[in-house]
Amino acid sequence: MTTAPPPLPPVSATVAAQALDLLPPRLRGRVDRAMGKVAGWPVETTSDGVRVIVDDDTSVTLRTTGGVVAHADDAVCTCLLAPACLHRATLLSSAPLALEPTSEADEDGPAGERAHRTTGTGPDAGPTAVATAHGAHSPRRRTAVAEGAPRSETPEEPEEPNETDGSSLDGAAHDTVPCELTPAQTRAMAALRSAATAVLVSGVSGAGAVHRAGLLHAAHSGHLAGLHLPAAAAVRIARRLDEARSEDPSFRLPELSADLAGLLGLLRRPAEAITPARRSYQPSGPLRLYGLFTEPIVTASGYAGAVTYGLAPDGTLLTISDVAPGDPQRAAQAAQTPVPGGCALPLREWGDGGSVILTGPTVSADGRVGGGSRVRSVRASGARWHQQPLDALWQRPPAQQLAAALDWLEQPADVRPAGGDLLFVAGSIEGRGLRITNGPQVGLLAPDERSALAYADNLRLLRSRPGLALRMIVRVVPDRPGAVQALAAAWTGHDGEQFRADLGLRRLNRSHIPAGSPPAVPAGAGTTDTAAASGPSGDITGVPADRADGEGDIAASPAPTPDPVTAERFGMGGGKVQPSPPAGSPELPIELDLLRRTVDRAVAGGRSITAASADGELPRRLESVGLATGAECVRALLDSAADRQHDALGRLLPADPDGFAAAWLATAVYASAAVRSLLPAAWSPTSDTMAPPASPVGR
Repeated sequence: MTTAPPPLPPVSATVAAQALDLLPPRLRGRVDRAMGKVAGWPVETTSDGVRVIVDDDTSVTLRTTGGVVAHADDAVCTCLLAPACLHRATLLSSAPLALEPTSEADEDGPAGERAHRTTGTGPDAGPTAVATAHGAHSPRRRTAVAEGAPRSETPEEPEEPNETDGSSLDGAAHDTVPCELTPAQTRAMAALRSAATAVLVSGVSGAGAVHRAGLLHAAHSGHLAGLHLPAAAAVRIARRLDEARSEDPSFRLPELSADLAGLLGLLRRPAEAITPARRSYQPSGPLRLYGLFTEPIVTASGYAGAVTYGLAPDGTLLTISDVAPGDPQRAAQAAQTPVPGGCALPLREWGDGGSVILTGPTVSADGRVGGGSRVRSVRASGARWHQQPLDALWQRPPAQQLAAALDWLEQPADVRPAGGDLLFVAGSIEGRGLRITNGPQVGLLAPDERSALAYADNLRLLRSRPGLALRMIVRVVPDRPGAVQALAAAWTGHDGEQFRADLGLRRLNRSHIPAGSPPAVPAGAGTTDTAAASGPSGDITGVPADRADGEGDIAASPAPTPDPVTAERFGMGGGKVQPSPPAGSPELPIELDLLRRTVDRAVAGGRSITAASADGELPRRLESVGLATGAECVRALLDSAADRQHDALGRLLPADPDGFAAAWLATAVYASAAVRSLLPAAWSPTSDTMAPPASPVGR
């Protein structure tokens, strides 16, 4: 059997950017083509890193510190042009970006916390955890999720856009809070804005190593100037461009769009952009935490681990995590990490109905429990999902939970409280989806389809049990209103006892799940199974249910593809047609979906594709369903994309990238706000086919 070569280690963003700077201009343009050859270069493991053999006479050695190539001197090429050589720059540009800490480690932070808090891809910044430009006035509070739990702050009503200053069309172009910037911060913000705008104008199809290096340089300058939130967003965008270039299955175009909108919007709000790098852990009194579930974390940049969610007595969700450099197998190992404080209770066992009492803990504002030397812990009697206090989580109406989750998504990704995007729902398997009690029917998506994780196989097995009644913890997917990501589930087993499973960690088989009773088929319902069709969010298709028993060899799932429209037009892989949602799933106006696709298409193809696809049909359709402000935004976007003027001699004048970026940002903000406004109503059990009001948002 052939052994797979070791992967390239993560590389510091600064080292990756500096490697490209050393190249002369004649070589810089060749990096993108040379990166296609890296997959064919043999990789050997050394005592302190890896050695990549380019040819018989040339090799590049990457030395790691803590699993990361952290310094320029750690990348050494044997050719005569080194370090200003194409081999070294190509290899460093091909390696995944390290999740760089923004400051010194918090002594009270849990194991692996520095990596987890800066990923932008963990459970608090997963497939849907992306910063958006809307919400300069979003409340920043810890999420109280239990019925009647106290909230530390009352949410403010969002301000209406000022019609007279044009802010409804420029994405809140004026700063909401006056803030004095130092010269270094002003230059860093300009560099970040320029780098993000360049990526937007070029699109994913035109962005290469130079655009990536521009983002990383701007991020480095931002960190030095104290702009840690926008700098982290720039690194996330660079990482997503890497995923798109390498056709990584985890790449999703809506996530990149949301990250770009979040960065451009944050740069217009300096007061929010200037934040401390260090997460503040504050001492807390004794805490009793009831375990809910454990989620495996695997990132494209070479980090892996586990996060366990627990419920505090006041109804607040808190987390304990262990995320560090490693492969997907590390996720299962990290789940066995003991709870800090000496009680020797593994995270996974705590999350499976366990309970701990912590004395002397520290807790961050976003709900992460520290693991300092002063923490002490003891085991306590736990509770199942159907027992108090956990049962209260499932008593809130699904539409109310969804509205709170959508508000949570509008907060900057780095400051969101833990678990704000989670929904606690009950229902039954129907049509290979989940029919939510007092809610709609939704498709069940796998958060991660890597074969090392059990999500895909477990969801196939659950879908094969129609009528099975169960409780689930799921995550909101804003760009897929008819689907959710399934994280954990519980049902009544063969022996009548409650059976609970972390769907990413525990691999199920048929003996774990009793056969469900087939639900009644409503009159006129079709028989085509659409809920399991493939889509960009990681759901599964093409594998028969009888092969999903958790035993034997199971064929790998097809890799999820980017947005079907952009994939088909711009060669980003696949180009599959999006299936219709399951019967009874929540519906939004098709015009709103077209608006969101226009936003994503601009990111995929850039300004030129946006101009080429311009027509007046979408604005007319938006106006016909009452989305008049959306129609104005689309017209402004198309006009800015096609606005190329000539001088007196007929020569084409330079385009205005900032105008295009402002128009795109306004459109993205409106689309996000419209979904947040209309989707909870679609989840209401009393909602019929939705007819949007004449002016849902932004008027």
